[in-house]
Parts: sequence; C-alpha cells; structure tokens
Amino acid sequence: MTPRHLLLLMLINVIWGFNLVAAKVGVTELPPVLFAALRFVVLFAILLPFLRLYPGRMRAIFWVAMTTGGLHFAFLYIGLHLADDASTVAIAIQLNVPFATMLSILFLGEQVGWRRWGGILVAFFGVMVIGFDPRVFSYVDGLLLTVLSALFSATGILLSKRLSGIGVFQLQAWIAAMSWPLLLGVSLLLEHGQVAAIANAGMLAWGTVLYTSLFASLIGHGGFYWLLQRYDVSIVSPLTLLSTICGVFFAVTLLDDRLTGRMLIGAALTLSGVFIIALRSRRAPAAPVAACAEAAPMPPDSRP
Repeated sequence: MTPRHLLLLMLINVIWGFNLVAAKVGVTELPPVLFAALRFVVLFAILLPFLRLYPGRMRAIFWVAMTTGGLHFAFLYIGLHLADDASTVAIAIQLNVPFATMLSILFLGEQVGWRRWGGILVAFFGVMVIGFDPRVFSYVDGLLLTVLSALFSATGILLSKRLSGIGVFQLQAWIAAMSWPLLLGVSLLLEHGQVAAIANAGMLAWGTVLYTSLFASLIGHGGFYWLLQRYDVSIVSPLTLLSTICGVFFAVTLLDDRLTGRMLIGAALTLSGVFIIALRSRRAPAAPVAACAEAAPMPPDSRP
C-alpha cells in the first residue's frame, strides 16, 4: 500500500473511531431508534439521485437493508444507549467478523481450519470476559444487544453475496430508503417524547446525526471501498481493527470511559481473535466474507 493510500486508511479508521463517540452523544440527546432513523433520513436525502430499480433483485436488497440497516442499527444504538461505556460497544461489535465466518460455514459450505476456529473461540471468549466484569455486568443488557446487532450485520453480509454488480452508493441509497421508515415506525411504537426531543435538540445533537451520515457513511465507507478496488481484502481489512482502538481511545479521553483490567484483557482477546480470522482468511476461497464485515460486496454500512 502506498503511503498516500495508507494515510487515507488511517483517516478512515479515525473517522470510524470518533463515530462511536458521536453516536453515543447522539443517543443520549435523542431516543436511540429515532436517532438511527434520522441518520438514514439524512443519508437517503443525499443519495436519492443514486436510487435505481434492480429487477429481480429487489427482494434480496430489501433483506440486506433490513439486516444491515434497520435491525442492526436499532439494536446497536439501543445497546449503545444502555451501555455506560462506549468502548465496550466498540469491542463487542467486532463479533460481526466471527459471526460472518460461522454463517458462511453453515450456509455457504466454507471450509475453516483450526486457526480460524481458534480465532472465533478467542473472540467470543474475550467478550465473555468483558461481560463478567462487575462494571459491565451492570449494563450487560446493552452488551447483549450489541452482540445481537453484530449477528444481524453478519447476516446481511451473507445475504449481500448475491448482490454483486450493485454500486456502493446505490446499495447505500436503498438501505437508507428502506431502513428509515422501519426505524421511525419502531420508534413511534417503543419510544416516547420524539417531538419534544427533536424540538429541544441542540446543535451538538444534530451535529452527531450529520457526522454519522456524512463522515462515517459517505466518506468512511466510500473511501474504504475505493481502497478495496485497488488492494486485496486481506491487506486492507486487518488494518480496520485500528478503528476499534481509535474508538476506545476517544471513548476514554472524551467520554471518560473507565477501563478495568478485565475489560482490557477481554478487549485484547477479542481483537486478537478477529485479527487471526482476518489474516487466515487470505488463504480461504471465501475470503471476502470471512475477512471483514466491510469487505466488498458486503453491505456498505455496518459500523456504529
């Protein structure tokens, strides 16, 4: 990777890492499902010119949108709202990588060696170590919802393998178009005070909505897919683990997250397991699925 392209990837990692802080602030100022709906409303408005019909594939696009858009972000933002520490969410969401590998084994017949199985077990064990920390156990419901959101993200990865030939912005446009009505409906059913929350939201709250839409989705994912067109997935995807490290750093420095020794050990185990899966995937025939939850032709938006 050239120095300029490596610098671009580092910038993307910083954008995604800070996005965790923005989302945490956003779900504090606004109801979490409503926040997710607003994010997709903004993204839909921007990408409206990219909407086009794909005859025969709209049902597949719908299910990708539901899993990677509405369901994934609903559970993710509720989990982030319930969690006292955004850093634990940044770590737990990385389980979408081992989940994607396991689903590819079950439904695509992918062959996985003992090293990647070891990486899967280590990653899940790391999250278990975090979950049994006394501090995290007080909001274990938020952690479990984050893990569930990672499962939906991984499911979308599996479903999106049949969507080759659809551009990144085109797919993002459909995910946004199909997700915001679902999320808005769920918000109306399960949340309250939406009108008052929107009326009282300040510049900071709206800034977080714009950041998650413009920087994380358009710039972050657009730049990432641009790099994937020029480099192998096995080169790019392991380096995206830096986004989690950036997310934990920003959460500790800007949100005053407290990391205990058990949380650090669990984080090291989880990220090590994910890194093993990513590196070993370069030898596997289904590398785009196993390597990273952001790899083409996967859904373009699965991070917080």
